[in-house]
Amino acid sequence: MRKIVVLDGYAANPGDLSWDEIASLGALSVFDRTAPEMVLNRCKNAEIVITNKTPLNQETLQKLPELKMISVLATGYNVVDIKAANRQNIVVSNVPGYSTQSVAQLVFAYILEFCHHVQRHTDAVKTGAWSQCKDFCFWNYPLVELEGKTLGIVGYGTIGKAVEKIALAFGMNVLKCASKPREGCTLLEDVLKNSDFITLHCPLTEQTNKLINRTTLELMKPGAFLINTSRGAVVDDEALAEAIQQGRIAGAAMDVLSNVEPPRQDNPMLHVENSFITPHLAWATLEARKRLLKVTYENILAFLSGNPINTVN
Repeated sequence: MRKIVVLDGYAANPGDLSWDEIASLGALSVFDRTAPEMVLNRCKNAEIVITNKTPLNQETLQKLPELKMISVLATGYNVVDIKAANRQNIVVSNVPGYSTQSVAQLVFAYILEFCHHVQRHTDAVKTGAWSQCKDFCFWNYPLVELEGKTLGIVGYGTIGKAVEKIALAFGMNVLKCASKPREGCTLLEDVLKNSDFITLHCPLTEQTNKLINRTTLELMKPGAFLINTSRGAVVDDEALAEAIQQGRIAGAAMDVLSNVEPPRQDNPMLHVENSFITPHLAWATLEARKRLLKVTYENILAFLSGNPINTVN
């Protein structure tokens, strides 16, 4: 029976989902996490390897002659050396689009938190501020209405379009830019200069690495709020922290950080007021993870049937 190995399955399935569908396709071994020095041993004789964030580089792939398919348990596939896989005729598939609605939802969770400061006001109430108030209500932070505000979307793919749909439902104006000319899109400079909220949905490339830096941050409105649910390295964390601390923009919400994940404690964004930091969870709703495992199963089944799908090489 063909050997199938999951190198790092815990993030996608910490125990609330089932691997049974994939297990029906071969002898499945699931590891929560795999250290670099253990990859070769665990993948030995495997025909199919499933990885989320565990790297599969050229040196590793050369030592796995029986490997025929890599299924990436994510949309991004930069953990796999695609050129090396091509040389060995290894099919590489990913899972596009599974988390679109979940990511778009978190974008607006951030925006609404910034507009109403729900957690901060709840904390104030629970520590007695409302009970001691002379009036029937109070607020410690500005309250913002979204209708008429402008949302800037940087990266107008599937997620960007889903975010736009929600923004329009709130009565917001929308500006967007994309890496390639598209109808209805404008320049990045126009998006940065004219938006009250800016949300990043671009892939990490040579062109987008540190796209948000000291120069581009200078273009933003003083009251603007930046959101990053794309890739950490799209933003220069040090420059962003500096811009918030100096009052050049109002704040930021980040689901990803630029140095390494998990972040080091010296990451400047971890120590900035007016910022929300979540631990790379935009993709991880139960519904999205169900889709992730379902499509991974379908990728492997299609490969075994001789008609691979969602291939990236």
